[in-house]
Amino acid sequence: MNVEKVVLVDKKNNILGTMPKAEVHQRKTPLHRAFSVFLFNKDGKLLLQQRSHKKKTWPLVWSNSCCGHPGLDESNIDAAKRRIKDELGIELDNILEIEPYRYKFSKDGVMENEICPILAGSISQEPQINKNEVEVYKWISWDDFLQEIKDNEDKYSPWCVEQTEILNKSDKLKQLIK
Repeated sequence: MNVEKVVLVDKKNNILGTMPKAEVHQRKTPLHRAFSVFLFNKDGKLLLQQRSHKKKTWPLVWSNSCCGHPGLDESNIDAAKRRIKDELGIELDNILEIEPYRYKFSKDGVMENEICPILAGSISQEPQINKNEVEVYKWISWDDFLQEIKDNEDKYSPWCVEQTEILNKSDKLKQLIK
């Protein structure tokens, strides 16, 4: 059985080693690499997911389309394609890195501490969700999502809230969802 490992890094994103994913998210999580993806359909609607009740970090919290960790010799794009297929059952070709991002948040005794570039892509099919990863999903227009975050920020993962603010200022994203 293959044990999924995360890549541990210093503040400059230099590799320090790896650690099994199951062990990395603790009260004092070491800094590691990750990525966040925002997926849009042909109508420009954003795919949101409610994280599975089985998740160690932020269970049942709404978040962006997909998050994950690249492997040691894996690009963020390749890792995102792998996780999107696993979580959402979607084969993805059109995805790009939009902005850099770094965060640290704690909840219920578990810390997220990640260098986590923001990616975005477009999809043309409905997800076939993996219930170990995703509880449910929904589509929402970008403008409605911005209002939803403003009105109900506590329903969303804190990284999703911050990334949304960053993306809303991004010309790259505006080209993707025009």
